Amino acid sequence: MLERLHHPDQHFDSLRVVGTNGKGSVCAMLEAGVLAAGQRVGRFTSPHLERFEERIRVAGHELDPARTAAFVQWARLHAPEAAFFDLTLALACQVFAEDGVPWAVMEAGVGGASDATQALRRVRAVLITNVALDHTATLGPTLSDIARDKAGAAQPGVPLLTTAEGEGLQVIERTAQERGAPLYTPASHPTLFRLPHPPQLTGAHQRQNARLAVATLRLFGWDAGLGAALQADWPARLERFELQERTVLLDGAHNPAAAQALALAVPHADVLLFGGLARKDTLRTLEALLEVAQRRVYTHPDPQQPAADLQALAETYGGEVEPQAALALTRALELTPPGGTLLIAGSLYLAGQLRPLLDSAAHPSYTSFR
Repeated sequence: MLERLHHPDQHFDSLRVVGTNGKGSVCAMLEAGVLAAGQRVGRFTSPHLERFEERIRVAGHELDPARTAAFVQWARLHAPEAAFFDLTLALACQVFAEDGVPWAVMEAGVGGASDATQALRRVRAVLITNVALDHTATLGPTLSDIARDKAGAAQPGVPLLTTAEGEGLQVIERTAQERGAPLYTPASHPTLFRLPHPPQLTGAHQRQNARLAVATLRLFGWDAGLGAALQADWPARLERFELQERTVLLDGAHNPAAAQALALAVPHADVLLFGGLARKDTLRTLEALLEVAQRRVYTHPDPQQPAADLQALAETYGGEVEPQAALALTRALELTPPGGTLLIAGSLYLAGQLRPLLDSAAHPSYTSFR
């Protein structure tokens, strides 16, 4: 597809972000930091929460939907067989080339070597956030398999930065050495990864993400953007809403590693509203959150995709079932006492469904989700 589009990815330099969790947060911090350092930058991320055009941004602004529509017409003629992610990536490259951005922050979809972003040229740095079990059907059943695929993004002479630990880091270290990629880690370059202060985004996992972002900014001489990077926002990552005298925390944790990080950041909530897709490791994701809240409501994260067996979850772990997400939110709020906390997690698709409702709840005219 890039060849059919006359290689738009060869018109800008890419910072490629790979990893199991935290990629979007790192991308948001990098975008803010590079912009604050005086560089015009594009950003490609996935999935979106509310609008497709969230995925492609230039200089901090979302893509004009008219450009999406025009690309769809082109794709129907020239790439009718292409996968959705590949189409979106190609559109991003075309937009960044047409708009003349010198730099682009590019988030991988699944893996590294097996991901469509592997096709990008002019990659100037590869960032690996962490390595955990997810997408095992695609990347392999073991942590080592997954790390090997992600580390496969390494290129000769191209800086490879990571905050991965343990077995994942060991695989990355071996791969970097084999491929001749200069490796930067908090252990090897502590000053590079040092945080001047904690990021605005909440949780120990976000401090790790911030270390990766600030290390990259320093490496390229964009120190002027460190403050902006640490102030960056990223929706549905422990996003806080206050309504009906209750605190609602919205998070897109959708795999066991993300849920474990969320449980450390939020050790107690009164109610958990949970929805997971059938293709994900829903049981282990939920199990990581069981100690957080004793009362639970289960719902479908996306009506267009197969969800986990809600009734089985309720029977096994306790709780109520409400398949419709908006009604489940109403019920979860009813179960949350005034002054209490409702935690929503399990899927970014669920976060995308509920975030507009939580936003609208801030308006005085709001009365009910029903």
